[in-house]
Amino acid sequence: MAKLVVLKLDGDLEYQGLRVTLEIGCENARPEIELMANLPKSPELISLLDCWQNKYRQIGVTYRIKPKKITYDGSINKRIEECRNSAKELRDVFSSWLNCSELNEINKRLREELNRQENIRLLIRTEDSRLQKLPWHLWDFIERYPNAEIALSSAKFERLKKLTYSQKSEVKILAILGHKEGIDIAADRQLLENLPLTKTVFLVEPEHQEINDKLWEESWDIIFFAGHSETKGETGKIYINPTDSLTIDELWYGLRKAVDGGLKLAIFNSCDGLGLARRLDDLQIPQMIVMRELIPDKVAQEFLKYFLTAFVSGKSFYLATREARERLQGWESDFPCATWLPVIYQNPTAVAPCWQDLVKAKEIKKTREKLTFKFHSWKQLLLASMLGTSLVMGLRLLGFLQPFELQAYDMLMRSRPDEGQDNRLLLITITENDVQAQPSEERQGASLSDNALEKLLKKLEQYQPRAIGLAIYRDRSVQPQYQDLISRMGKSDRFFAICKSSNHNHPGVLPPPEVPPERLGFNNVIVDDDGILRRHLLSMGLVSSCQTENSLSLQLAKQFLAEENIQWTMIQPEDYIQLGQTIFRTLEKDSGGYQQIDPRGHQIMLNYRSTSQIAPRITLTEALNNEFNPNLIKNRIVLIGTIAPSFNDNNWLTPYSNGQRQIQRITGLEIHAHQVSQILSAVLDKRPLIWFWSKQWETLWIWFWSINGGIIVLGLRSIKLQIIVMIWAIVSLYSICLLLLLTGGWIPLIPGILGLVVTPLSIAIYKKWRKR
Repeated sequence: MAKLVVLKLDGDLEYQGLRVTLEIGCENARPEIELMANLPKSPELISLLDCWQNKYRQIGVTYRIKPKKITYDGSINKRIEECRNSAKELRDVFSSWLNCSELNEINKRLREELNRQENIRLLIRTEDSRLQKLPWHLWDFIERYPNAEIALSSAKFERLKKLTYSQKSEVKILAILGHKEGIDIAADRQLLENLPLTKTVFLVEPEHQEINDKLWEESWDIIFFAGHSETKGETGKIYINPTDSLTIDELWYGLRKAVDGGLKLAIFNSCDGLGLARRLDDLQIPQMIVMRELIPDKVAQEFLKYFLTAFVSGKSFYLATREARERLQGWESDFPCATWLPVIYQNPTAVAPCWQDLVKAKEIKKTREKLTFKFHSWKQLLLASMLGTSLVMGLRLLGFLQPFELQAYDMLMRSRPDEGQDNRLLLITITENDVQAQPSEERQGASLSDNALEKLLKKLEQYQPRAIGLAIYRDRSVQPQYQDLISRMGKSDRFFAICKSSNHNHPGVLPPPEVPPERLGFNNVIVDDDGILRRHLLSMGLVSSCQTENSLSLQLAKQFLAEENIQWTMIQPEDYIQLGQTIFRTLEKDSGGYQQIDPRGHQIMLNYRSTSQIAPRITLTEALNNEFNPNLIKNRIVLIGTIAPSFNDNNWLTPYSNGQRQIQRITGLEIHAHQVSQILSAVLDKRPLIWFWSKQWETLWIWFWSINGGIIVLGLRSIKLQIIVMIWAIVSLYSICLLLLLTGGWIPLIPGILGLVVTPLSIAIYKKWRKR
C-alpha cells in the first residue's frame, strides 16, 4: 500500500530554527507514527539560497518569464560554472543541515518504517516560501527511495470534498497558451494534441474574458498554462497576451467554478510558479505542478513531454513527475539545475489520480493496445526489413538478380533525353552501293580496295583531320603499285588501324603490316550473356596477334586530346587511366548490377550517347566525289567503316535495342564512334562516366526501401491505399534512379523494388502465422 509521510515545518530558519513534526502512515488513513524534533537555525542556508537564485537568474538563457532588460557579466560558460559552484555549496550545506544530530531520530524512523519498494508521498508542509524553494529532492532519503517523491503544501488547509472520478471516454483539458514572445509554446501545443483519449481546448493569447467564459461554461479535468509568468513578493501572475497579465485573484470565481466542477490538476509550465501555487491552494485545487524558479524554454518543453509520456503510460502522478524531473538531468550541461525546477504543490488531503482514474477502463485498454501495437509494429518493421534486405542481398550476390538489373539499367538508359550528335566525329560509311562501285578484282573480297583507300586518305588529309581511324580489318599487305598508300599508312601520325586480339573463342586478326604498333588499336569488345554490349574495353595485356595494349577508341581519343595539350598517364597502384583531370576507374567483379564478371583488362561502362545518330556521316562515294562540306573533316576524328549488310557488321545489340527508337542493332563503326565520343565528352565536356556506390551504401539503400515498404503496410489499413502508395513509391524510386543516372550513377533499382515488396510480404506472412 502507498505510504504518506508528512513533514511539518514551523518557525524561522534564519533566526530561531524550526519545529519539525513527522507523521508516517498509509494513504487515506490516520498516521501511525508521529514524532517531534527541532532543526537548528541556518542563516548560511538562506544566504546560499539567495546567492544561488542570483547566479541562476544571471545565466541568461531563454526563460519563460516576462522579458526584461538584464545586464549579464562575463561569458555564458563562466556564468554557468558559477551557478554550478553555487548550487554545490547550497546542496552540501542543505545536506549537512538535514543530517544534523537533532534530526537523527526522524531520519532513523523513516528508514525503519518505510520499504524502498513502496510508493511514498513525502509532503513538506510550511508557510515559509524560502523553505519551499529549497531543493528537497536532494535529501538523501529521496535519493535512496526510488519510489518516493516530494510535494509541497501549506501548513493550513481545509479537507477537500471527496473527489468522484466519473470515468469518461476522454479527459477534458483547458490549455491556455499565453504570451509567447521569445519562447516556443507551439511545442507544448503539439504534445497536448498528441495525447490519446483527450479533448483539449486551446486558448491562444486570449483575453481575460475568454478564459473566464471557458472556466464557467464547461467542466475541466486539467488546466494547463504555458507562457510567461513570475512571482513578485508573494503574488504570482501569468501573462496571457502581449499586453495583459492576470493574478489568481482576477480569475478567482472562474477557478472556483472549475474546482467545483471536478478540476483535478493544474499544470503551470512557466517561470517562478510558487507564488501562483500558494494562492491557488486557497481555491483547494487538489494537485498542481509548478516551476519553483525561472525555467528555460527547452527544459519546460522536455519536462512536459517526459511527464505526459510517463503519466499516460500508467505511472502514478508522483512517479511520473519524479521520472520527468530526473530525466531533465540530461539537459544540465546546458541548463544547470534543471532537475531542481519542477515541483508538486497540493492540498494535503488530496490523493493524485492516475490516468486510469480519469478515463474508462475499456478506453485505456484500447489505447494501450494501440500503443503496444505500435511498439510491436516497429519491432516487426525492423526485423522484417532486415530480413528482406538480407534476402535481396543474398539473391543479388548469387547472381540471380543480374539479368533483371541489366534490363532495368537498359530501360533507364533509354529514358534519358536526346543529347544530339557529337560533331567532333565524322563517319565515312561503306555502303552496299559503295562496295559494288569498286571493281571486284581490286577489292579481292574486301569491302574497301587499296585503290579506293589510297584516294580516300589523300583527299582526307587535304582537310587536316586530327585523326583517321580505319575500322576495317586489313591483315594482308598493300599491293606494290600503291606506294602512296603504303607511305601514308606507315608514316602518317594521324592514321590508325585495327586488329583483333586472340582469345579462347577467336584466333584473332593480324594488323595491317604497313602500320607501326604505336598506331594500332584493338577492336575487341565484351558482350554480356544476353548479347548486349554495355562495357567499354579501353586497354588490356599485349597479345601477339594484335601488337597493341590500347583500343582503337583510346588511340584516337589520345591523338585528338594531344592537340588540346591533354596528356594521358597511368595512376598506380590502381592502374587507372587518367586523361587530363578525368580518371577512368575500372570495373570490379561486382560493380553496379554485375555479379562475378571477369574484370580483366581496363573495363568501364559504355555510357552511350543518347541519340539516334552518333555523328555526321557521308558515304565513300560522296567522299571520293567531293560531295561533302570540308568543315566536316577539319580538326575532327574521321572513322572509316563498313555498314554494307553483305559484310554482316550490323549485328550489335545495345541498351537501346529493345526500346521504341528505330535503332535495334548498330554497326561496329558506330560502336567505335560511341566509345570515342564517351572519352572525349568525359575529358572535354565533363560528361559523367558511369559510377556506382559501394556495397555498404547499396545495402543501406535497399534497407531504406525495405523499411518504406513496411511502413506502407503497417501504417495504412486500406488495401487500396496501400497499393496506391506502393505504386507511388515505385515511381519515386524509378525517378530517383533516373535522375542519378543522368549524373552517371547506376544505383540499385530492382533490389530497391524487391525491398519494397518483400518486407510487406514477410509482415503479412508473420501476421498470418501468428493468427494460427
